[in-house]
Amino acid sequence: MIFITAKFRVRPEHADRWPEITAEFTRATRAEPGCLWFDWSRSLDDPAEYVLVEAFRDDAAGAAHVGSEHFAEARRTLPRHLVETPRIVNMTVPQDEWSELGEMAVDAG
Repeated sequence: MIFITAKFRVRPEHADRWPEITAEFTRATRAEPGCLWFDWSRSLDDPAEYVLVEAFRDDAAGAAHVGSEHFAEARRTLPRHLVETPRIVNMTVPQDEWSELGEMAVDAG
């Protein structure tokens, strides 16, 4: 899978509305057949920073995402809400789901 984590520094005046601002982009991306997950989190240290964790089945799914109309729309509309260009880590990973964090295993009993 293609595993991507991106940090978005949102202008403070837009930070509380970021989930609303990105709602359509998020919905459309999650509906893509090759999208495994697309999840936003807000930083505990900086309320104007959001982290996006996303994964796509393979290179073709990633290319379809980047080539989609909703991605083009996001490129047109989201930057005006940002302080800077988002930072990204993009890796191909030989798995297709989350693995368990064995060091913090929860006893089911």
